[in-house]
Amino acid sequence: MKKILDVACGSKMFWFDKHNPNVEFCDNRKGNYILCDGRKLEINPDVICDFTDLPFTDNQFCLVVFDPPHLIHLGGASWTARKYGVLPDNWQKLIAEGFRECFRVLKPNGILIFKWSETQIRVSEILKLTEQKPLFGHKSGRLNKTHWLCFMKADADCMENKK
Repeated sequence: MKKILDVACGSKMFWFDKHNPNVEFCDNRKGNYILCDGRKLEINPDVICDFTDLPFTDNQFCLVVFDPPHLIHLGGASWTARKYGVLPDNWQKLIAEGFRECFRVLKPNGILIFKWSETQIRVSEILKLTEQKPLFGHKSGRLNKTHWLCFMKADADCMENKK
């Protein structure tokens, strides 16, 4: 059984090993595309599913990675949409349900790594969509708009990390 789950892997851009045998790669799409600069983009998850309804049991993974689409103002057929995905109008509900599912499949004391780009929606708005509080985070990228946040699923015997 795999110990790590990436619920919205896309083309696995930040993974050093895109075929890591310890990772269950998931996405709601599969396909091969040619980007505007001629590069090939392959989205080939192990499991095709929606991160709001994961086909896994409760408390199954030690580590979950949640890097959902972060853009709402984007043409659906653009190369950026193909590469990163596009959020629907009800994005708040989608992201809240995604957090709930990620924490559901995460083992107690397990770690959730969340990545968000503040290009169109501030991370403070995203954190309102989960009861969990991040332990720490880091800004990166050319304009420091990409946030990497680390959460730990609470275990009654260990710690309480809800707001």
